[in-house]
Amino acid sequence: MPVSAEHIRSLHRYELRILSIIERWMKRYSWVPLEQIKNSIGLSESETSFRLSKLIGLGMVRFNAVPYDGYALVFGGYDTLALHALAKRGTVSALGSLIGEGKESVVHEALGLCPVAIKFHRVGLRSFSSARTNREYMPEEGHYPWIFASSRSAEREFAALTALHPKVSVPVPVDRNRHAVVMSLIAGPNLNRCTVEDPAGMLDEILKNIRSAYQAGIIHADLSEFNVMVEEGRCIIIDWPQWVEADHPNAHQVVRRDLENILAFFRRKYQVTYQIEDALQCVTG
Repeated sequence: MPVSAEHIRSLHRYELRILSIIERWMKRYSWVPLEQIKNSIGLSESETSFRLSKLIGLGMVRFNAVPYDGYALVFGGYDTLALHALAKRGTVSALGSLIGEGKESVVHEALGLCPVAIKFHRVGLRSFSSARTNREYMPEEGHYPWIFASSRSAEREFAALTALHPKVSVPVPVDRNRHAVVMSLIAGPNLNRCTVEDPAGMLDEILKNIRSAYQAGIIHADLSEFNVMVEEGRCIIIDWPQWVEADHPNAHQVVRRDLENILAFFRRKYQVTYQIEDALQCVTG
């Protein structure tokens, strides 16, 4: 989970600078050499090592001694940089409880001008290899640390939300920094965790939103009952980092898979039958 707000407030400006320096040099190194950090910040080796030890103790940085003394950010450090930037902009003033966790993200309540959700992308935590294989925006080989994969994932999701809102029922995009996306807080459960009063009507609403997204040039590409939330009887489609363009060469297969997932859920839980070809015609016709 993200590092606590108390730990962020306890950081000295030198420690924040060290986190930023490590982030910058991770574009070149898997483990940033101590000498590189020391030279970049302009402190003595003893002072630099002292600050790094504190960051390690707070769960923000990791140390590796082979083949040289090197340091890398862990998610606590990257979360800290994102939260610090969002706080400086006034987007987030307090971080609340964990409200969701998936293979590639964690979501917390947060306080800004109003209650919001902040989603920290976690590409690399469990799925970096498969992400490199399955996502066209990631290079197939070469040095590409998880922090930049996570940031790119967040960038894509924020772009999708910005393009789709308000035409499609999605969380309202508020702000983004690095791997963190701030969006409206949805006060409702996921579709798989509730029982809707009018399942046929809910399915029709979901298909309508899939069609509106398709007409806007975007296919979700990871749609299922786990990525639809229900708030006051209406659906809200979440989790958009894997979206593909509607003119993608494999667009038909991708949208078909999304539809098959949703139709299978409604058939299994509610015995609502909707033919896949009719759904495809509804969305793409």
